[in-house]
Amino acid sequence: MTAHRPAMSHDGPITPEELLTVPQVMARLQLGRSAVYDLLRTRQLASITLGRARRIPAHELADFIRTRLDQEAA
Repeated sequence: MTAHRPAMSHDGPITPEELLTVPQVMARLQLGRSAVYDLLRTRQLASITLGRARRIPAHELADFIRTRLDQEAA
């Protein structure tokens, strides 16, 4: 039997608390479900699929926001 190793983030292993659901991202960005799925579909926001569930690593959401802020400032 092999040991399960957690996925790695920028600063170390990703914990389940760092994997956000679509409704959590909707709340944080104050966007609707379709808008969030459009960001995922167009790969502007990275995600992973676990079975049928879609999860967004918190660091990917932070990177997305940082990128958008940089684009707005330019």
